[in-house]
Amino acid sequence: MSIESPAPSRHCHVALRVGFAGSGKPVFETLPARVVGPGSYELTGSPGLVEGCAAGDVLKVGADGEFAIERRGPNLCVQAFGEPPFDAGSLESLISAFAPLGGLVEAPADRRFIVVTVPAAAGFPSVEAVMDTWAAGAGVRVEWGFGNVFGPDGEPLNWWREAGA
Repeated sequence: MSIESPAPSRHCHVALRVGFAGSGKPVFETLPARVVGPGSYELTGSPGLVEGCAAGDVLKVGADGEFAIERRGPNLCVQAFGEPPFDAGSLESLISAFAPLGGLVEAPADRRFIVVTVPAAAGFPSVEAVMDTWAAGAGVRVEWGFGNVFGPDGEPLNWWREAGA
């Protein structure tokens, strides 16, 4: 669902459904996007909670927050969670580590999670090496994974092979 009125090429936000709370109410993550057509949006930021998409993907988004990929973009989405939340130094360290790969590292103010958008062309081994090295020195328990690489049953989506990554 769009929070701002859609107009082609207009920047807006879309609410994608993450899942459902224990009460049965839907839970949404709001992401920056650009309108590309009726009900179609290009994400301009990668999600920290929603799985299956990344910045650069074009999505068809329903009023209920369900989405379908219309076109994959060139980016991997890496999602990291820390217990306790990450400190500022840990975030800065990851920003520096991803700079050579062209990665963009973002986090909410409370740093309860970190999102990395990195070109798939950087390669899985490079991304995994950065994340594993960083996680080992983060000073907190870190869980991380690719947000747009595997399907709901854990099978690789393989979209990056078509993108030449």
